Amino acid sequence: MAKQLENGSEKKMAEGGNDAELFKEKANKYFKEKDYENAIKYYTEAVDLNPSNAIYYSNRSLAYLRTECYGYALADATKALEIDKNYIKGYYRRATSNMALGKFKAALKDYETVVRVRPNDKDAKMKYQECNKIVKQKAFERAIASDEIKKSVVDSLDIESMTIEDDYVGPKLEDGKVTLKFMKEMMDWFKDQKKLHRKCAYQILVQVKDVLSKLPSLVEISLKETEKITVCGDTHGQYYDLLNIFNLNGLPSETNPYLFNGDFVDRGSFSLEVILTLFGFKLLFPNNFHLLRGNHETDNMNQMYGFEGEVKAKYTAQMFQLFSEVFQWLPLAQCMNNKVLVMHGGLFSEDGVTLEDLRKIERNRQPPDSGPMCDLLWSDPQPQNGRSISKRGVSCQFGPDVTERFLEQNKLDFIIRSHEVKAEGYEVTHSGKCITVFSAPNYCDQMGNKGAYIHLRGSDLKPEFHQFTAVPHPNVKPMAYANTLMQMGMM
Repeated sequence: MAKQLENGSEKKMAEGGNDAELFKEKANKYFKEKDYENAIKYYTEAVDLNPSNAIYYSNRSLAYLRTECYGYALADATKALEIDKNYIKGYYRRATSNMALGKFKAALKDYETVVRVRPNDKDAKMKYQECNKIVKQKAFERAIASDEIKKSVVDSLDIESMTIEDDYVGPKLEDGKVTLKFMKEMMDWFKDQKKLHRKCAYQILVQVKDVLSKLPSLVEISLKETEKITVCGDTHGQYYDLLNIFNLNGLPSETNPYLFNGDFVDRGSFSLEVILTLFGFKLLFPNNFHLLRGNHETDNMNQMYGFEGEVKAKYTAQMFQLFSEVFQWLPLAQCMNNKVLVMHGGLFSEDGVTLEDLRKIERNRQPPDSGPMCDLLWSDPQPQNGRSISKRGVSCQFGPDVTERFLEQNKLDFIIRSHEVKAEGYEVTHSGKCITVFSAPNYCDQMGNKGAYIHLRGSDLKPEFHQFTAVPHPNVKPMAYANTLMQMGMM
């Protein structure tokens, strides 16, 4: 009898294993089609049926990496290595997850392991060397930062003495000022993939830094009954889609105000064009064109996801340093008519945060790993009550009860945030109290999502959603300037 039970159990396990393989194959198919959500779903089915197979966790880890769920990717890679410490792909996955989170020392340790086991693997060697270079660079930066108060790049610039060569026929600021004529010429110039003269780029950056540094961390505006504002989400270097927003919704003006909710750069390979256009409009309409900081307006993200590489390729390392300074002055949140709060990420890891707390945030820095500033840039909503560990590995996920308590305490109606790709370009959750808007359609040329923007009118602040699809752009791939470590090798 015992023997029969044992055989029956083994048979059931074997069947479970076969089913798990079928789910894995199904997941692999979805992965190849870049349908990562379904890939994750079926890898999870495989894991549930056979939780002792390292490959299933590793494959799901890669799918999580592709959907920017770095926290989950890290957990799966770690689990794969707990099951099989000799599973090399697990070290690759874990290193990539840690790199994406800016945990360079932890990543270096895993790359060391791969190189030790595979001394002739060129890809592994290159990744190890690149990661080692970043770790040393970070150590050097920390050392010089503690030596003295860092001087601004602005102090070392002599913009007046920069000459614009006779053969440059592109747009120029008029008496050092941005005008509507200049903006239209610059957008057309960029559309033709031409480069703005460095003198003009520096003029914009220096002036916008001055404007942003005078703003509070929480910007508060009032919309009159007849006034309307357009709220846009992530644009991520998708310049031609940004132009399409202006084409569909009208150019910014005093009567057509905009709020762009962070993540202007990285991923897309026209980030410079996007950010200079947005900064130009900020200078032209300082009270009617609003910009908030996203988690990608930070050094670690720019180093990995392309903006630093793009600025260095098109201009200089010095100009990137100035961008870094400017990004630190971007406000973190905006409140409209004391009723609607907008931020890039979301709500907080702890209850009790007030608007007054947001006003007091000292934002001129790289964001910390925790606390309200970090949460504003990084957190995400979840359907269930309470809070949970972030799928991204930074900040938290917050439920409808968290949203309800925050709104009640601060006498607000709802929040608008961005930070996540949505198939329809937007999503309404938490009983209408938490709205996500994302304005980069067909994100990274592969997600197939729509983009959206929101109209809010002073009369009722009721959100009106407008969707749009991606437009063609020149044949430059996303992530063209990204760190080589983010070109994910080893399927």
